[in-house]
Amino acid sequence: MSEDKEAQEDELLALASIYDEEEFHRAESAQGGEIQLCLELPPDFKVVVKGKPKTTEYDVCFLPPLVLNFELPADYPSTSAPLFTLSSKWMTKAQMSSLCRRLDKLWEENQGCVILFTWIQFLKEEALDFLGIQSPLEVTRGSSKGGCERWKADCTSTAVAQCDSQSEKSEEKKTELDKEKSEQHFSSWSLLDPRAVVLMDPRADPLPQLLDFDEAQRQRAFDSKVFCCGICFVEKLGSDCLCFKECQHVYCKACMTEYFQIQIRDGNVQCLNCPEPKCTSIATPSQVKQLVDEELFARYDRLLLQSTLDLMADVVYCPRQSCGTAVMVEPDTTMGICSACQYAFCTLCKLGYHGVSHCKVSADELRNLRDEYLSATSEGKKFMEQRFGKRVIQKAVEESFSRDWLNENCKGCPRCGTNIQKVDGCNKMTCTSCKQYFCWLCLGILSKVNPYSHFNNPQSPCYNQLFHGVDVDDDDFWSDEED
Repeated sequence: MSEDKEAQEDELLALASIYDEEEFHRAESAQGGEIQLCLELPPDFKVVVKGKPKTTEYDVCFLPPLVLNFELPADYPSTSAPLFTLSSKWMTKAQMSSLCRRLDKLWEENQGCVILFTWIQFLKEEALDFLGIQSPLEVTRGSSKGGCERWKADCTSTAVAQCDSQSEKSEEKKTELDKEKSEQHFSSWSLLDPRAVVLMDPRADPLPQLLDFDEAQRQRAFDSKVFCCGICFVEKLGSDCLCFKECQHVYCKACMTEYFQIQIRDGNVQCLNCPEPKCTSIATPSQVKQLVDEELFARYDRLLLQSTLDLMADVVYCPRQSCGTAVMVEPDTTMGICSACQYAFCTLCKLGYHGVSHCKVSADELRNLRDEYLSATSEGKKFMEQRFGKRVIQKAVEESFSRDWLNENCKGCPRCGTNIQKVDGCNKMTCTSCKQYFCWLCLGILSKVNPYSHFNNPQSPCYNQLFHGVDVDDDDFWSDEED
């Protein structure tokens, strides 16, 4: 007995030294404990959910662990095997029953020796192959009906056989096929091991728990690795780093915190993307919340909502500066009514609602209307004509073309601003409106007494430039007379 006791203590101490507190918990009142065993999945393992609209696949690296609860009898390992139960959140009772029988078989092959490490190795490394579980693993979404069907598949209820045995003698003509089916029900029932425990409610949906566990384990593995930040080039643990989910690029939290703070303060909440050149991955709101303070995250959340609303065609903002409430707009209408201040406004020009009348155009807007109209598609041009009126559009186009011609062919008088066109002659000009002399080249005002001194003075920027840009004959006469 003392040898058994010593072997038990050595085995329990070895388990405690190999596994951390989350994986192995030793019982306080008895020689036993609980071991959580994560099965080793092959690369690219998938979980598939079949549905009527479509079938969805999820990549997983970890499945919820098998839980082995055990108690060591006083005569273990010399005589008796450990007492145990095996439980899981995703395996069926039939599958775990097969594993329980395999553990019994391993004990029979190694009776007299400690067996826990052999059991653990089998469950972690060989259980999937033993059960024939391959990728993709099909998951049944939970429902009361689906739960009953799954329970029937595992437990193979004997209710049918019992009903058959209670039938009247007139039904003695039952076929041999019915008898075989009844025998199969009893046989399947006997194969289910009471030590196999299903932890999942048959009416619950197992998929969220599978995905949540996989994400938690991935984060745990990430936290324990060392990464080199692509910004400061310092190696840090994953627990001090941020990984963009789409591209898997990793940067330290210190660099990303500063980066997020600058972008949010500048209002660029849509630009919290991965710093890797040409990468389009965006930080999730939960990642941003981890790295910035509450005040800055509140600003980020508000601006993100506003920018999202801006992209929605049926949402506009109340134009009153003291309000600015988001307003839902009915389709095919240009009237918005603010739910906060009850202001009725035109959703196009943001002025008070003017019914079927065209939107008023300011002088500044009129100058830009032509370019917008000419570059618009046929649908865009039709919309602008409906909004501003065809006459207004025509006026904007004509005035814009006139303005372009004046800008290209005329210069403004430096005294009164009148547009002056130079057809021919020298660069000494006379304004047709105020009769002021000025230089066509530099627009400088010239003297009434001797306007040509501007072109004869060596200190002048236009020295000897009276006929610059003009073709003249050698016989042209230079004089102080007016052009």
